[in-house]
Amino acid sequence: MPLTDLFAAVLLLGGGFFFLAGTVGLLRFPDVYTRLHALTKADNVGLGLMVAGLALKAESWPVAGKLLLIWLLVLVAGASVAHLVAVAARQRGVKMWKR
Repeated sequence: MPLTDLFAAVLLLGGGFFFLAGTVGLLRFPDVYTRLHALTKADNVGLGLMVAGLALKAESWPVAGKLLLIWLLVLVAGASVAHLVAVAARQRGVKMWKR
């Protein structure tokens, strides 16, 4: 097994771990704001690790570049949607959870 295969597998597993952690945060955190934070941060890092692992196994530089472009577009879309959800929740009077 070449070293790049091993490194790609580690990156893909790390990305899967961050996706799982974001899902757990979505299910366990008490309010919409902390859920949004957990989900967007963990999913962005998870997708970044997945893209890095896939880029290592890409057959050419243009394919790796397309993967990077997809990741950047998802970063922008995720941040924009999280902002819109947070603003809508605030306008509807959703409060932050306090201990």
